[in-house]
Amino acid sequence: MAQTLEFKQSSHLNPALMDPQTRTLRADKLLGKWVNTNRETRGISECVISQDGEHFSVSALGVGLAGPVEWPKTAAKMLANLEEEGGQRAVALRAVFDFEFMSVETQIRVNRGVLVVVLYVSFLDHSGRSNYVSREFFHRQD
Repeated sequence: MAQTLEFKQSSHLNPALMDPQTRTLRADKLLGKWVNTNRETRGISECVISQDGEHFSVSALGVGLAGPVEWPKTAAKMLANLEEEGGQRAVALRAVFDFEFMSVETQIRVNRGVLVVVLYVSFLDHSGRSNYVSREFFHRQD
């Protein structure tokens, strides 16, 4: 069965997103402390997203065998979130956490009030472990 796919091109985007005079992307929904919705996670238990001017940073607390593991705070690159719910006016982030034995690329966005973090984990230590992708969901902690 053939399926017709529609691809978004610049002509399909909200014209205001292309106009530097009116382009404003809001990051306020991303900022703050977030806690994983899954108490049994084996990935990230919480994260904090901060903004200083136009610069973003992400810090995370991972789950380890001996207890919480503090991940290094890292800079994040701002992206336009082109999801329908974002109204083409929201912000998503890309952050890479570098460890000696692995690299974790994350893509972070808010969807319906929930922080969604997609993790692409690559092992660098020649241990034979499989690289993987996972998705974690977080709620805001006030």
